[in-house]
Amino acid sequence: MKSPESKGTKIYTRTGDMGLTSLTTGERVPKNDIRVALCGEVDELNSVLGLVASLTDSPDHTALIHRLQNEVLGIAGKLQTPSQVSLDEERVSFLEQEIDRLNEELEPINYFILPGGSPSAAACHVARTVCRRIERNLVGLEDKEPVSGTILQYFNRLADLLFVLARTLNRRENVPDIRWEK
Repeated sequence: MKSPESKGTKIYTRTGDMGLTSLTTGERVPKNDIRVALCGEVDELNSVLGLVASLTDSPDHTALIHRLQNEVLGIAGKLQTPSQVSLDEERVSFLEQEIDRLNEELEPINYFILPGGSPSAAACHVARTVCRRIERNLVGLEDKEPVSGTILQYFNRLADLLFVLARTLNRRENVPDIRWEK
């Protein structure tokens, strides 16, 4: 049996009850500050990635998604520190390599695909759209202060990777992509 002192960390602090929160610098900002909103969107993306991982039986895809989750969580920390909104180019290169690797097993397309298919692919499409929202809002943050081009590239490539991963998941689960009918 655990002692009362080891029951865990209190989950509530009450410090945000008036609509303010702290950045890693200690600065208190409104919870609707663009930086805080972006961190929430990155958290949302991470949650949807967790859903994708839970819906696939492929160990290699699960490992990839877990790596992405760890990277995305690290980026959320960087977003909370105004002077650290940058990312090394190796992370963008990794995403490009994964896109190319996954794309090799897919048929080329010259039409639009509707989000859906297998449950894991559909969840991957949701993650992709959340990623695109983050990308758009990073541009909004850039209106306020400089944002490293590599962080914008990262989310752009991550959305591309999620699109290719959704197609890959459908193919591996023998579920056709849903072709847009004009």
